[in-house]
Amino acid sequence: MGSILTLSRIAGLAAFALALLLAMGTAFLLAGWTERHNQRQLLHVLQAEALDWVEPETDGLRATLRGEAPDESARIRALRVAGSVVAPARIDDAMSVTRTVLALDPEFRIEVMRHRDEISVIGVVPEGESQARLLERLAAIEAEMTVADMLQSASFPAPQGWAEALDFTLAALALMPVAQLSVTPERVEVHALVGDDAQLAALRVQLQELAPDGLRLVLDLSAPRPVIAPYALRFEIDAEGPRLTACAAETRQARSQLQRAARAAGVTGQPSCTLGLGAPSSRWGDAGEMAIAALGELGEGRMSIIDADIRLVVPHDIAASQLDRVVARLEDGLPAVFVLQVDRLPAPYDTTPGSDDGPSLTATLAEDGALLIEGRLPDNRIRNAVEAFARARFGSGAVTMETRLDPDMGSGWSARVLTGLEALAELHHGTLRLDADRLDLSGTSGNQDAGTRVAGIVAEGLGQDAETTLRVRYDEALDPVAQAPTPERCEERIAAVLAEHRITFAPGSSTPDEDSRAALDGIAEVLIDCGEMPFEVAGHTDSQGREATNLALSQARAEAVINALMARRVLVASLVPQGYGPSQPIAGNDTAEGREANRRIEFTLIRPEPEPEPIDPALEAELSFEIQTPGEDDTRPEPRPER
Repeated sequence: MGSILTLSRIAGLAAFALALLLAMGTAFLLAGWTERHNQRQLLHVLQAEALDWVEPETDGLRATLRGEAPDESARIRALRVAGSVVAPARIDDAMSVTRTVLALDPEFRIEVMRHRDEISVIGVVPEGESQARLLERLAAIEAEMTVADMLQSASFPAPQGWAEALDFTLAALALMPVAQLSVTPERVEVHALVGDDAQLAALRVQLQELAPDGLRLVLDLSAPRPVIAPYALRFEIDAEGPRLTACAAETRQARSQLQRAARAAGVTGQPSCTLGLGAPSSRWGDAGEMAIAALGELGEGRMSIIDADIRLVVPHDIAASQLDRVVARLEDGLPAVFVLQVDRLPAPYDTTPGSDDGPSLTATLAEDGALLIEGRLPDNRIRNAVEAFARARFGSGAVTMETRLDPDMGSGWSARVLTGLEALAELHHGTLRLDADRLDLSGTSGNQDAGTRVAGIVAEGLGQDAETTLRVRYDEALDPVAQAPTPERCEERIAAVLAEHRITFAPGSSTPDEDSRAALDGIAEVLIDCGEMPFEVAGHTDSQGREATNLALSQARAEAVINALMARRVLVASLVPQGYGPSQPIAGNDTAEGREANRRIEFTLIRPEPEPEPIDPALEAELSFEIQTPGEDDTRPEPRPER
């Protein structure tokens, strides 16, 4: 019985082993078939998508993709296509991406820094002799110039505008001892420090004239603020009205504060105020505002602040109660550093003929620069000192001395006269009246800061307690900064010349006649002063004769005017001749006077075309649209034509 059971167990185990072997064989065969099936399917779908570079490998249910993708998007597309055959979780990505190098033109740009006789240049320039040539030209700007070369070069041709931008840069560097320039073919940005406002205005005009057409020029020019000593503010009210004759401020906020106070006290327009260092207190603007308001309330007198000393000089007949009220309010409000002194105005000079109460000495500076000194001086020593100083300050040939000696005059005259003459020298023309206890100075200047400078000179030479009356008027016509030759101002000057003198021609002639000499000389003077500026020189005729003949004659006359200017040493490269014939009359051609007016030459400034205004982004979005070409995958119905 036991043997039978043993044989039965052995037979069962043998059957189980046979079934296991059959199952394993079947599984192995199925796995191999699956691998081969997946391999064939992957190859098929990859080739169908033109992904021949992919090398699929299968291992059971997993797949590995190998190969070098031309770019990242191709690699991702291969994974997506393979995922349609094998589950994405069973795909191993062993693909690489070809490393590409973009062949882009470099950005040619340099930064040039100049400090006196040292230049540093950094950036990228075209390879070749242009780099060496640039360094040579930089070194030649000034004798003993040292150049720090930090340039890199690229083997690409120079872009359009590069040579012109470099030419401008070198010319600009020669004008500025301290500057930084950022240079590209289309744009040059200039940062420079100049000595004063007059130099700043002149440099701006020079750079604009040097810039070639098509180059965008960005200017950041600044003048360092001067150190003002003594620091002065002076405000006066008299029969001529209120005047801010001297004003210094350390900040723009303080300057605006003082200007507002002056306007509130009755000054019209925008009073001048010099920005400079040296204020005795950070509350200089507060002190000046309160002092100006106090004098404005009194209605007459003068107020001056020299450093921290405030002096209020009031009329002799002002009511004591009013004065006490104003002074008390001012003393309570002033910052602690400031000290207030109040005095009464003296009686004015008696200037009637024969009066002995007039000034002891008068100096008159004429508009042509001639100086006449009249009056009394104590002795020859002081007379010689005054004459020597005047000749040194105003020119040896400009001074006339008509003085007599008066030994009864008091001491201290040398310092008083020299101080007055030094203050007078700040004016274009004016008058100085001086005696033992008073100084009156009045005149005109083309410098907006002249009043402040005069007040400082007088205060430093005579002291804060000196009795002084200063009336300095600013005249824009005398200001070299305001009158700097801008293109518009040059156009106006030429128009003024042509309004006074005409350029005329003999009938049928293209040669300017003798009567045109004054006009041509005047225009030449303007253009030499202004430098090269683009002007159209237009020729016009009357309507008599054939139109074609008149057109040719007007062109010839415009060219003849340019030739006449060239003969007067005018740079004419920027002048464009244009004949209009009779097409633009300014008067009727039916009278002799009208025809004469139409026969003319005009100069018109050639202005650059304005840049187009940017379109509002919201409006641009509304106006933009996309044009789509119908294709096989475009299932949208075509619109029906309107009937």
